[in-house]
Amino acid sequence: MLWYIFTGSKKDIVPQFPPLTRCKESKLHSSFGGLWKKKDKSPTPNRNKGQENGRHKVGSLSSKICVRINTLHHIQTQIDALETRVANGWKTNSGTTKSSKKGSRSQTQPPPQQNGTHFRFEQTRTGIQEAIPLLCEIVVYHVVFQDLRSEFWEGLYNGSVAQARIGPVIQSLESQLVFMSETIHEKLITRLISTLMKVSFEALLMVMLAGGPGRVFYVNDAEMLDEDFNALKDLFKADGDGIPSDAVEKAARVVTQVLPLFALSTIDLIHNFRQSLLEAQGQNSSKSRMPLPETTGQWGPTDANTLLRVLCHRCDPAASKFLKKTYGLPKSS
Repeated sequence: MLWYIFTGSKKDIVPQFPPLTRCKESKLHSSFGGLWKKKDKSPTPNRNKGQENGRHKVGSLSSKICVRINTLHHIQTQIDALETRVANGWKTNSGTTKSSKKGSRSQTQPPPQQNGTHFRFEQTRTGIQEAIPLLCEIVVYHVVFQDLRSEFWEGLYNGSVAQARIGPVIQSLESQLVFMSETIHEKLITRLISTLMKVSFEALLMVMLAGGPGRVFYVNDAEMLDEDFNALKDLFKADGDGIPSDAVEKAARVVTQVLPLFALSTIDLIHNFRQSLLEAQGQNSSKSRMPLPETTGQWGPTDANTLLRVLCHRCDPAASKFLKKTYGLPKSS
């Protein structure tokens, strides 16, 4: 379909996962144990110069897709009336033909038939019903991974959790929510915002587990990660005026299950990783060489690849030593 060709797909939008590396701990971190970092308890730190205005323009492509969604919805609401007008038009033409001069040959064709009834726009209905959810998904992926790329994929937790918290992401998401509320038809807005919430949670997991060597996590960062995630959930709950709390918590289930891994000690992470990998591969503990778990993007607290990625981003000598010895992973540059 043309609307799909011109808007792309999820695979075209979501960034590729970078190669796995070991976390490179600087001498300063090693000497002071990370205590030099500012323990900012607020999920909304001071804005960078790129976020000085707090609000960002919606990408032109995202705006165009929103217009298409509204257009399809409008067509959907007018199909019944259009069918009635077409049917009445055929009846009128048919009556005019019968009353025409006897012996003259009518130039009016009989109404098309489908399953014994007058032609209906069933293919149009089906196409619109399939297109609207897909377009909602595509526009949201555009918003999160393209329009908010600098805040989400490139900025969040890059270098340090304390200095790159989720505040700018939430400010930009608020701008997007305002735009969507003012642009999208009211009957579609709940669907679109729910999709934005799910993709935001997905992007948060990608940042923490596949965000590249710039993401460095200490055990004592876990509290700030929890605070940031609660702030993100609160954005969509909107003090009871947004998405119902139970729906938010259901969508947040995977993140809620994965976050406690960042509070585990490195020893516990390594133990859980070994156990998960052995169970998944069906191997016995006597085999010393463990295969590198496959990256599926299906994160979970007992998933071997998820546990491995937490270890890769753990700024700890024990984690780095284990990854070097087990898989020969290079240090991040």
